[in-house]
Amino acid sequence: MVLFLQPTAMSILIIVRHGQSVYNLENRFTGSLDVALTALGEQEATTAGVKLMDYQFDFAFTSTLIRAKQSLQLILNVIGQSAVPIFENAALNERMYGTLQGLNKQEIVKQFGLKQVALWRRSYAMAPPNGESLKATYERVVPYYQSVIEPKLKLGATVLIVAHGNSLRALMMYLEQISPKDIVKITIPTGLPRKYVFDENLKILTVAYL
Repeated sequence: MVLFLQPTAMSILIIVRHGQSVYNLENRFTGSLDVALTALGEQEATTAGVKLMDYQFDFAFTSTLIRAKQSLQLILNVIGQSAVPIFENAALNERMYGTLQGLNKQEIVKQFGLKQVALWRRSYAMAPPNGESLKATYERVVPYYQSVIEPKLKLGATVLIVAHGNSLRALMMYLEQISPKDIVKITIPTGLPRKYVFDENLKILTVAYL
């Protein structure tokens, strides 16, 4: 299907963090490991779909990881838009947690201390051992967004992105001009759509969780 979009005064972007995964439930560092949704995660994605019933999407984007792809498909099934063009790209993957991946978070806190683990998890520039910082995640997410997604929004598209806590935090930094200091305080809930409305210059007119 070829879509012929014309420049318009408004475009919409909705971002959704995938539903709860098995490792979320088990309190493990997931990162780039390919872990499926729990039953609750499937329900969270379905509920996100209910919140998006009134939107007609032109394009959908997701990572290459199953928990995001499952969440996207559940959303599209609920809203009856399974034919929407879907783009999968590793640029939207969760950040890689290195040697922490698969390990229990509480056990890591006991070993390294709460302050150190908080820095690994929430800071902008510090990477976990052999892992990826939020800064490095930003440096792959934002160029992909600028080169592939922004041009569609400039033509007035309504776009859905289903990805991960840190890849979406990186995108939020770019969209909302959030500083490295302030991004530490931000956590994106699972399965809760966040809507951006832009003008013709991609200036944000409104932004809010649905």
